[in-house]
Order: sequence, then C-alpha cells, then structure tokens
Amino acid sequence: MALNTWWLFLMMTFVVSATPGPNMLLVMSSSARFGLRRSVATMAGCMTALLAMFSLSAAGLGAMLQTFPHVFNGLRWVGAAYLVYLGIQTWRAPVQADETAVPQALEPRSTPAALYVRGLLVAASNPKAILFAAAFLPQFIHPELPKLPQFLILLATFAVVEVAWYAIYASGGRKLAAFLRRASVARVFNRVTGGLFVGFAVAMAETSG
Repeated sequence: MALNTWWLFLMMTFVVSATPGPNMLLVMSSSARFGLRRSVATMAGCMTALLAMFSLSAAGLGAMLQTFPHVFNGLRWVGAAYLVYLGIQTWRAPVQADETAVPQALEPRSTPAALYVRGLLVAASNPKAILFAAAFLPQFIHPELPKLPQFLILLATFAVVEVAWYAIYASGGRKLAAFLRRASVARVFNRVTGGLFVGFAVAMAETSG
C-alpha cells in the first residue's frame, strides 16, 4: 500500500469518525453519567461491533446486503427499534431528588458488562456500517497486492482513529458530570439524549435501503 493512499484513508476516516452519531453520543452520555473509566466498556462494545461488521463486509456480507435489500431493510428496522428503546430508557432514567447527589448512582444498568453490551448493540444496530465498509475500504486496497495485509492496516488505522474520537467525546461528557449532580440538569440531559437517540432511529428508518 502506497503511503499517500494510507494518508488519504487516514484523513477521510478522521472526518467520518468525528461526525456525531449514535456511537459518539452513547460514549459521551456514558462518560457523563457513569464516569470516564466505566465509559471505556462502552467504547469497547462499540469497537467490537464495528470491527466485526468491517470484517464481515470484507468477507462479502456487504455485497449480499446490496443484492438482497429486504435483508438490509429488516436489519435497519431492528436497529431503529433498538435505538428507540434506548432513547425511551434514557429519557425515563431516574435522577436523584437531592441536588448534591450523583444521579448515576440510581442507574441499575451501569456495570461494565451492561455498558459493553449497550455499546455493542448500538454500534451493531446500524447495518450501514457494513455497506460503508464494503464501498469505502476497497477504494484503498491495491488489487494487485496481497489484500489481507492491506485490509489489516486499514482496519487498524480505523480503530485507532475511532478510539481517539471516543476519548475526545468521553472527555467532553466527563466535563458535564459536575453539572449532572443537579437533578434538574440531569433530567434535561437524559431527555435531550433520549430524544437524540430516537431522532437517530427515525433517520435510520427513513433512509432508503
């Protein structure tokens, strides 16, 4: 793989990963509500799903989804339904009535395992990641060179950039934690975050397969 090709991939991945979406929103929300350390489990869940989906696209699943749009649409609706569910759960999350308390103490689903699964499901809820990988990655792979080493380089590059943006969003979320000690602010935060998840679900459902 030529160095200029890798640099182009790096720059494009930097921009794509920086774009706010369900994954970044979830990481920021997890950090704000449960702390930076616990949000690492959310990041790990998101990355596990994305790496798996990129690998599946390389194995030909992306082409299958393009060939059979009904399969893609079915996965898209399931993903949208999960984001709606997550949005409702976030909207209705209880907050502490005591203004000096930390709201996340009342969240029953804040264990590392639960946050990992939540990150895994949110990232996996969007089958567009497979189609994106199927259309995006081949443009940077030289057809006359061994494909597996090139794919691994691109995948590793994507992972590093994505995790870097996770850290940035998580740091921003952590700065919100002090404000979330007030129940009134925590309630607004939960409702705004929940509404955004539902908004992402609507956008996913309305996008044609």
